[in-house]
Amino acid sequence: MRLDVSLLPALAAVFMLTFARIGAMVMLMPGFGEMSIPVRIKLAIALGLTLIMVPLHRAAYQVDMSSMTPLLVLMVHEILIGLVLGAVGRVALSALAVAGSVIAQQLGLGFVTAFDPGQGQQGLLIGNFLTILGLTLLFATDMHYLIIAALNESYNVFAPGAFLATGDVAMLATKGFALAFKIGTQLAAPFLVFGLVFNLGLGVLARMMPQMQVYFVGVPLSIVIGFMIFAAVIVTMMGTYLEYFGSIMQLLTPVR
Repeated sequence: MRLDVSLLPALAAVFMLTFARIGAMVMLMPGFGEMSIPVRIKLAIALGLTLIMVPLHRAAYQVDMSSMTPLLVLMVHEILIGLVLGAVGRVALSALAVAGSVIAQQLGLGFVTAFDPGQGQQGLLIGNFLTILGLTLLFATDMHYLIIAALNESYNVFAPGAFLATGDVAMLATKGFALAFKIGTQLAAPFLVFGLVFNLGLGVLARMMPQMQVYFVGVPLSIVIGFMIFAAVIVTMMGTYLEYFGSIMQLLTPVR
């Protein structure tokens, strides 16, 4: 019995190219690419997804084993695609940080920071809470499967070896950033209205009672009322964010 091993070098090259795209994506994707996750876990996730994707998209790779230059160029191409895909998901998660920053400023908690385990640095407390809550809901509602589906569909959007359309990438990045800022502002809209009305009321009160220490009365009252509003709208906020995250993942899926 003889085994034909002539396909092994080409298969290994396809595996490495697929791993380059998936590994770069996993490094940035929300939930999978957090700094608090050990590198070995990220590597295991990337290898597992690679083992799934290689049989599905092996025919999409046209590997020339006669020279290393085309192979290296193709690997750089795959890494760039993975970074684009991961960055889109990371920008989608940043909408919660934008909302948390606006909310904290309106409640007078802009100076309250805490360690963000996802980013490995200090962040606003409310922003950290919303980010962790958003990640939890993404996994609890099985929306993380949209990430894997977007990865699978990326081979139709960004074919291996095809010219990387910089215009499409720029449009995707611009739309992603614009939507992230838009949804972050929309999530914090009730607190923007509250901050405007509350500060106007404090200004009127200060004019009517100059001897009153408005600051010492207004800050605790702002925090208490703000948290009451936060508790009332948190469910609607996160439901809106989940819909937004799903729409962002659909940007990576070609229209059929």
